[in-house]
Amino acid sequence: MKVHPQTRFVLPEALNAGEPPEARGLSRDQVKLLVAEGPTVTHTRFDRIGDHLRPGDLLLVNTSSTLSAAVDGTPYTVHFSTPLDDGTWVVELRDGGAPMFDGAVGQRVELPEGALTLLAPYHGNRLWIAKPPADDVLGYLRRHGRPITYDYVGKRWPSASYQTVFARDPGSAEMPSAARPFSFELVSHLASEGVLIAPIVLHCGVSSLESHEPPQPERYDVPAHTARLVNWVKANGGRVIAVGTTAVRAIETAAGSDGTVTPSHGWTDLILSPDRPPHVVDGLITGWHAPEASHLLLLESVAGPEQVQHAYDAALTHHYLWHEFGDSCLLLR
Repeated sequence: MKVHPQTRFVLPEALNAGEPPEARGLSRDQVKLLVAEGPTVTHTRFDRIGDHLRPGDLLLVNTSSTLSAAVDGTPYTVHFSTPLDDGTWVVELRDGGAPMFDGAVGQRVELPEGALTLLAPYHGNRLWIAKPPADDVLGYLRRHGRPITYDYVGKRWPSASYQTVFARDPGSAEMPSAARPFSFELVSHLASEGVLIAPIVLHCGVSSLESHEPPQPERYDVPAHTARLVNWVKANGGRVIAVGTTAVRAIETAAGSDGTVTPSHGWTDLILSPDRPPHVVDGLITGWHAPEASHLLLLESVAGPEQVQHAYDAALTHHYLWHEFGDSCLLLR
């Protein structure tokens, strides 16, 4: 199934953030922030996000931490995406930075300490179900892996560059990057101003999917205390603002059509769109996504296609930076 967001734009190569903001002389929370609320767009800085939040608002944050999920082998680099329930893994093979599409059942990729074996295609010809080279894959990745990077990142950065301040549950192949601009100081300030924060988990798979390709199923967990707090905030007139598309997907999976959230965990294949809008989320903190990415459809489900297009047009005009090390956006209904 293909997904087709309405937002259209051309991304100049110069707007790809190729290094963390710290390498540009900024702290995490000093990246630019665009706030879009209805027809109004405000340009500010992320450490001033509290100016656009209210006491009693609830931020939903993803506590998934980022794995060193890329392992260099022969003849390919393997991106470890998602563990399946039977101990196999969903993987992507990369050849010189490009995805490899012509794998075959039984093919082996030589890796440190052993080999990875392709077992079956997974939702197309880009991803594969594979037998990993070790039983303890998380430990294996700590020994031999590095963070997944793409061509727009000019050099390799340490694992700490790919973690958010909320990270505590290992499992994401790529960083839940919407939360990267938060610093411990900013979180403390927001809490002192009456902004609430609650955890969810959604482990991100690899993001290098084909244009218009929908997101893959992902593991999630909405704990009981988060479900209770979301319901309390909604009942008392507060806003629920998701930090990242991952947080939207997780909480909406746990929500009924009346907006009531119940604790749940497992796999989600939920795809949000203007035809299937959120029942709970009132706003979204997000980075800037690539043209034709399925994430844009989720943004449109929260804020509407016109508001998202308006925000992206303004971001291009004002030279915001894209991707995991780039600038940020707050979309409010």
